[in-house]
Amino acid sequence: MTAIEKEAGLGPNRRSAVLDEAHLGSIHGAFGTISHDDTGPRTTWRARIRTLLAVLGPGVIVMVGDNDAGAFGTYTQAGQNYGTALLWTLLLLIPVLYVNQEMVLRLGAVTRVGHARLILERFGKFWGAFSVIDLFLLNALTIVTEFIGITLALDYLGISREIGVGISAILVMAAAGTGNFRRFERFAMVLAFGSLLLVPVFLAVHPPLDQIAHDFMTPQMPPDSKLSEVMLLVIAIVGTTVAPWQLFFQQSYVIDKRITPRFIRYERVDLWLGILMVVIGAVAMMSFTAAIFVGRPEFGNFTDAGAVAAGLEKYAGAVPGVLFALALLNACIIGAAAVSLSTAYAIGDVLSLRHSLHHKASEAKGFYAIYASLILVAAFLVLTPGTPLGLLTNAVQTLAGILLPSATVFLLLLCNDRAVLGPWVNSTRLNWFTGAVIAVLVMLSIILTSSVLFPDIGEDVILGILGGGSSVGIVVALASWFWRRIRPVRRARQQAFTPEIDQNPPEFWQMPPLSELPPPRMSRLNRLWMGVLRAYLVLAAGLVLVRIVQLALSGPV
Repeated sequence: MTAIEKEAGLGPNRRSAVLDEAHLGSIHGAFGTISHDDTGPRTTWRARIRTLLAVLGPGVIVMVGDNDAGAFGTYTQAGQNYGTALLWTLLLLIPVLYVNQEMVLRLGAVTRVGHARLILERFGKFWGAFSVIDLFLLNALTIVTEFIGITLALDYLGISREIGVGISAILVMAAAGTGNFRRFERFAMVLAFGSLLLVPVFLAVHPPLDQIAHDFMTPQMPPDSKLSEVMLLVIAIVGTTVAPWQLFFQQSYVIDKRITPRFIRYERVDLWLGILMVVIGAVAMMSFTAAIFVGRPEFGNFTDAGAVAAGLEKYAGAVPGVLFALALLNACIIGAAAVSLSTAYAIGDVLSLRHSLHHKASEAKGFYAIYASLILVAAFLVLTPGTPLGLLTNAVQTLAGILLPSATVFLLLLCNDRAVLGPWVNSTRLNWFTGAVIAVLVMLSIILTSSVLFPDIGEDVILGILGGGSSVGIVVALASWFWRRIRPVRRARQQAFTPEIDQNPPEFWQMPPLSELPPPRMSRLNRLWMGVLRAYLVLAAGLVLVRIVQLALSGPV
């Protein structure tokens, strides 16, 4: 086996599934390089650290990129309206974040094919088209919210919206369009570590650490609160912390960085670092907004992140206010870049366009045209008077909540497809955990959809959805466990590797070309649930879109 074959995870008679030749070669990370012919073991700490530094990037960028304008609004709203009582939601989301993103990094490193293309190839044209179209619409709206956040920061800092938005748009487009992957990653990593500007704000406000620790570890309902309002905010926290675009972005970015199964364990460390940074930022925002507003007239009356910056200046001084505004601006820029890239990657993958940051703009015109168009349209909408920006922001949160369960379902199915992942498929425990996550996401999605369609939804209905959904989930779990117990022979047959798959060790095993994959095998139960999911998504998304249009036509929002 040659060095190049090893790098691609191939045997002498195997071909790569890579769809863009730029996805093969040496790793050129922000902090180091790994040559494609460097196949030796890392036996010293120095070698391991150098490898980690070279691999570092995808996990940090995808996590910090999600601490964007929507996150700033959601976390500060939680702090201003309910103090630190909802900090525990972040603790519960940590394993969800890791499990979801670890699965996509495995898919990226092992398959070398993007998430949208895998869905298209393994689940058919309907789901492939659905995944790309809903990702495009949701991401386009999300990028608009990033530029809304930019305007809030600019207004506080006293900078012209037109000039600031224009410079931000040019910066985001220029960073990706150089044809140099390392240059973009260095730009993104500078912004990622810029998110730590929230730490000195936290230190300047010095909220009570004992209260923060207690509320972070203790699930509770805010005192004297309305269940329906708290549930909607919890759903918003889930939606802004675990977003569908993250799955598509990280899988494609891992591929574009040329990370192979040999480096999955290093990429897991990268992911944990990103999760740590995003949780630090979220805890800081909830905590210092709670500290400055509790007991003051603004408590319980959240408006937007710009007002939070003004509140920081009013009660803690000018420096914390400026640092918060700069952190918001920083977050919106990295968020706009990451979300735009996830869309361009997905469309390029499905349409078989060149889709790599290693290409210059002249070499991948379609890829960069999609990326730039999303940025330009978002900037234009934000600067256009009369655009219903508040409505667009609400639409993003609602659609993200509806679509997230489906994204996780496909992720789970792909990570159990042995033709796709071979020896890297999920463990049984991981499947049970992910199944439980999907059940919770479905319940939250139903609550969110119901609240949009029926704004006066009562607490009894919410409790009924939670109770009924939990009961159904338990029944389904027991039925699934029983079904697997009585059909061990079939299960063993489904899990068997083909001889060709078995011949490569896991660290060099990669998915064969898409054309060589056997047809996916789905049980009747899986087909039934896929049909139910399709019906729910079409109905829920359709009704919500109708409601959004009605609100838009009824007057300014």
